[in-house]
Amino acid sequence: MIRGMTRREFIKKGMTLVAVGWTAPSFLTRTALAVNNPWDLAQVVSRPGVPDDRILVVVQMGGGNDGLNTVVPFGDDAYYRARPTLAVPQKDVLRITDDLGLHPGLAPLKELYDRGAMAIVQGVGYPNPSRSHFRSMEIWHTADPEGRIVRYGWIGRYFDSNCPVCERPTVGVNIGPAMPLALQAESGVGVSLENPEAFQWVAGFDGIGAKEELELFRLLNAPAPNEPGTIDFLRHTAMNAYLSSEQVRGAVGAYKGGIEYPNTPFAASLRLIAQMIAGRLATKVYYAHLTGFDTHSAQRGVHENLLEQLAGGVAAFYRDLEAQGNAERVLVLAFSEFGRRVAENGSRGTDHGTAAPMFLFGKGLKGGLYGRQPSLTDLADGDLKHAIDFRSVYATVLDRWLGADPQKILGHNFERVGFL
Repeated sequence: MIRGMTRREFIKKGMTLVAVGWTAPSFLTRTALAVNNPWDLAQVVSRPGVPDDRILVVVQMGGGNDGLNTVVPFGDDAYYRARPTLAVPQKDVLRITDDLGLHPGLAPLKELYDRGAMAIVQGVGYPNPSRSHFRSMEIWHTADPEGRIVRYGWIGRYFDSNCPVCERPTVGVNIGPAMPLALQAESGVGVSLENPEAFQWVAGFDGIGAKEELELFRLLNAPAPNEPGTIDFLRHTAMNAYLSSEQVRGAVGAYKGGIEYPNTPFAASLRLIAQMIAGRLATKVYYAHLTGFDTHSAQRGVHENLLEQLAGGVAAFYRDLEAQGNAERVLVLAFSEFGRRVAENGSRGTDHGTAAPMFLFGKGLKGGLYGRQPSLTDLADGDLKHAIDFRSVYATVLDRWLGADPQKILGHNFERVGFL
């Protein structure tokens, strides 16, 4: 739908960022207005009890995390029989119940668990699970195990639902080189970046000055009538990145620091997110990545290092949010595309499995264990049977944290989990 910008809007907002004429498509008009005042564009009335300024941070543990060596069933002899070289010794487990505990590499997270700021949802999966990294990650990103033709991610569909500030270019921010499918939306909002200083227009053509090159960029990406949808989308994406770059750098520049983070790329990505939160960037969902969980061989050591990176990064991030006074605004959701098989393989590793735990962190949740630990003897072809559909976790977050209607976004009314 095309809606022209009115003279009143232009004068009221003093919009000078882009000279696109009085008949700009609605997305560009509203994008530019949103840059001036993001909260002017709230599309829905806030649900009572669900503040508009809440933030979701998604952590993708890529490769298939070994859930059994993360939340360890140390009270079950079947665990030690299935993993003669990889099982975590009972004496090393950080106990949370009489028969379950955390891997010792998760000590910083055990402190959050003891404070009620960490929830563990056990036995999460979906029907007819895929052991393909690509297919299973696609299922988690689209929330579509049935294989319907879903072009956009579950978070992207949330953006398309007209949530507060959803037309803001930075409503979704991915820390990485490419936008994950989960954040891809029909409206084209959201940005990916790795370095705020590099996230800006940089002149690159020989023989043309920076000023002339910037003008050329604007002309190339200015909207034109009757364009195919694909071209319009590309122009929208390019202009979103251009308009949001200064906002991102401004938000990061307002960060005061003072919290020490581990020296890892994952911790650096969480620190960057903390900087943008401190700078009040109008973002509803941030996305971070920790990869390398595909531990087919020599798992011991590699998996421990990854868990230590996860724990150290999340714990530092939480301390930072507390110091900022933003801990109650932020919920962290950590997932992996599948777990590992119960029995270790002949290479002292584990192969692709199915069900695994999910993790949530935040001051606004109800910490503890949810669901039940899957049986290690009642298996499906050597794999754990899932007890909770991952879309129930999504539905809980959409409904009780973001104030959205999960049924409209996920297509079904999934049962909620009690961590919120």
